[in-house]
Amino acid sequence: METSDKTARQLYQDLKDRPTRARFGFGRKAAIVNVDLQKSYTAVGEFVTAYETDPQQLEHVNEISGLARGKGLPVAWTYVAYMDSGEDCGVWGTRTDTPDSLQNIKVGSRRSEFDDRLAIDRDRDIIINKRMASAFCETNLQSLLTFHRIDTVIVTGGSTSGCVRATVIDSLSRSYRTIVPEECVADKHESPHFANLYDIALKYADVVPVSEVVEYLDAYQPLND
Repeated sequence: METSDKTARQLYQDLKDRPTRARFGFGRKAAIVNVDLQKSYTAVGEFVTAYETDPQQLEHVNEISGLARGKGLPVAWTYVAYMDSGEDCGVWGTRTDTPDSLQNIKVGSRRSEFDDRLAIDRDRDIIINKRMASAFCETNLQSLLTFHRIDTVIVTGGSTSGCVRATVIDSLSRSYRTIVPEECVADKHESPHFANLYDIALKYADVVPVSEVVEYLDAYQPLND
């Protein structure tokens, strides 16, 4: 194992400055998958589980989601929430049992609500109540992407080291070109955030500035399929 005195942020910056692998690139048709941008994780100062990395994260998410929607591309929003007993959280919900624990995010609770700053089209956007880390795990996401003939998945949300990473890996595992706009993902602490951006960029997805996603969506021409 190599050792280093560099921080995770520095290692990630080194990879950005000197990429070692070709990009996957954008494909012919993309979908936006916004992961768990709910108050439990975005309402800093209200919930101890919340966090913020880029103060403009939600603005960026709204921008790319609006651009995609305007081009007829699917936009999905996931959130986690569980039944009153919490048993649908499975073994994932057995390590702690406090008011802040995952399995205690109840369906219909404030912690389960999407952040009020998000511009969600509840008539057109896809809303997915997921129970596990990945947006693909036991949800209808893949069937919807297949229906829309998607080959590129743009992932935003949080946390970078948790549900975003899980979704990215499952996306790649299903042979989707996977894109992560850097300003659109967040984590509780900078070390797991940058360590996971490093891993994601090296192995699983293209981590790009949000401006590149905006440029792609601006230039996208709807397909007749």
